[in-house]
Amino acid sequence: MTTSARSEETRARLLAAARTEFAEHGMSGARVDRIAVRAGANKERIYGHFGSKEKLFSAVVAEALNDHAVRVGLPDGDPGEYAGRMYDFHRSNPELTRMMMWEALYYGDLALPDDGVRSAHYARKAAALEESTGGRLAGDAAATFLALIGVAVWPLAFPQMARLVLGAGQEQPDPEALRAYVVETARRLAPSRYVQEG
Repeated sequence: MTTSARSEETRARLLAAARTEFAEHGMSGARVDRIAVRAGANKERIYGHFGSKEKLFSAVVAEALNDHAVRVGLPDGDPGEYAGRMYDFHRSNPELTRMMMWEALYYGDLALPDDGVRSAHYARKAAALEESTGGRLAGDAAATFLALIGVAVWPLAFPQMARLVLGAGQEQPDPEALRAYVVETARRLAPSRYVQEG
């Protein structure tokens, strides 16, 4: 294996180990020593590849968001199905939701290191949502997109609230019933021209 290939393999192991560590402990609680042990690498490799724990966190979040973008795609058809895909992704990948929560606690109102890139990414998604509704959102596509994220992700981010509000007793609400609700609510928030015309 070439030096470059070994370096990329080490970087990938560090990112995978860091995703688990950051999801479990957040930015403040994460420890580079634990990340290095989990990755089977020297902790100096973390600094060599990423420069700091904050930059490693940003790289992990960027990788997770890229994975989300590839697997969930754009809201370019039925907004209900898009919200359903978001729900499915976050249900299967709780690390991203946890990292977003930790990120909010760590940065608060401060700008994120990649604010501009992420804002542009969400603007593209809002524009695709506006297009998928045939312009029915009357300039509220960004706010509606934010509401779709909330509908799809909030019950997964706060499962205790979903259980309490939906009266599920000691059990979590049925995930398929919850997904159906997410899809239907998203369709009410953003009526798609494709669903109505198709």
